[in-house]
Amino acid sequence: MRAILELRLQRLTGLGRDEIGDELKGLGTRIEDYLDILRSRERIVAIVTQELRAIMEEFNTPRRTEIVEGGPDVEDEDLIQREDMVVTVSHKGYIKRVPLSTYRAQRRGGKGRSGMATRDEDFVTRIFIVNTHTPVLFFSSRGMVYKMKVWKLPVALPQARGKALINLLPLETDERITTIMPLPEDEAAWSTLDVMFVTRSGNVRRNKLSDFVEVRQNGKIAMKLHEGDQIHRVDICSESDDVLLTTAGGKAIRFPVTDVRVFAGRSSTGVRGIRLDKDDRLISMAILRHMDATPAERTEYVRQANAIRRAVNGDAEVPEEEAQTDVEETGTAQLTPERYAEMGGHEQFILTISQNGYGKRSSAYEYRVSRRGGKGIIAMTVNERNGPLVASFPIEEGGQIMLVTDGGQLIRVPVEHISIIGRSTQGVIIFDTADDEQVMYVEGIPEEEEGEEGEEGVEAGEDEGEAGDVD
Repeated sequence: MRAILELRLQRLTGLGRDEIGDELKGLGTRIEDYLDILRSRERIVAIVTQELRAIMEEFNTPRRTEIVEGGPDVEDEDLIQREDMVVTVSHKGYIKRVPLSTYRAQRRGGKGRSGMATRDEDFVTRIFIVNTHTPVLFFSSRGMVYKMKVWKLPVALPQARGKALINLLPLETDERITTIMPLPEDEAAWSTLDVMFVTRSGNVRRNKLSDFVEVRQNGKIAMKLHEGDQIHRVDICSESDDVLLTTAGGKAIRFPVTDVRVFAGRSSTGVRGIRLDKDDRLISMAILRHMDATPAERTEYVRQANAIRRAVNGDAEVPEEEAQTDVEETGTAQLTPERYAEMGGHEQFILTISQNGYGKRSSAYEYRVSRRGGKGIIAMTVNERNGPLVASFPIEEGGQIMLVTDGGQLIRVPVEHISIIGRSTQGVIIFDTADDEQVMYVEGIPEEEEGEEGEEGVEAGEDEGEAGDVD
């Protein structure tokens, strides 16, 4: 350190000049070499190759991914999220789906919201909740069955009208969908459930539900029909159920599902379910819960239940028609309170409506179980006042029904306002139709009140129709 400090300034300056000169000489040499590289393609390729080999030697590890031809089989459905949907169908054949989450829960006593925009002559006939991956079967009057997954149905706003089924399915002229049947979520149950068909002529047929799981895009034959006949209804059933068939002439027959054997094929016309008179026709099929009870127990239960209902309503007298019971045919039975409560828990009510607007509710116990193929018993008195029957189906307390006339008039009636009276009675007035009008269609509908104000409106467009409920 002392030697450096004793150096003269002149010598220090000389040392700095030598270092700068050496640095400039080195820079010049490198610049000349770089320019030579840029002028020589061979040197560029050699340098790139050398660097790549160095990288390869440093990172030379075996490939961990396997590259093969093709790829995984991914279908559109695999990309659809599983989500609960509310599917709504109208009388005129419009259908749509709305996410269940759209319908927010409300406190009791709320005003509800509109479920579908309908025109004056249309109304909602069915609502069911399914998953986006649930298959839905569409049975047509021509004897065909079509299948579509829920995610393929048009998604719309809660107040939108939806899309016509004729634009979704390859239907022919004058062909209409008579039954829409979602398959159960539990695929394991498909092999244990059956499907019951009924035609306008009164023929019935039972198949395994699994026969209709695989359906081509353009549909397939569901049932062979005689000329002029058509499928009236299709329902899922089990061997523990009963079938109730009702005719326009006021006759009904109830028989166990097991009375109809399981058909192995789909090309048969089935067997006779009810024997129709010359000018009669079938109007409905219903699947009822079977209850093991003797005819005497059923008669006694109906007698006691009707007496209790009359006492609650303040009716002292028994209607003359209702007083004519089947005691002579069935005998008498004593019901314990436990047995009465058990039968009450299984009781169902059958709603019957006539062409002139008369109707009633009757206990399903009044429809005795017999063998298929008979002419049936009286479901409701058919006379000049009532006219032929147009509808007969099970109905739950608290629901509503919609009646439509051939003149385009509609009325919505709460079920609780319809009297519960005997099976063979004439019924009471439900729809006071005009002299030149007749009830043509009756449908049970979900309980729904006027839509909330301030909810989403209907998108502009001709197909959406007007928002609001039909009153």
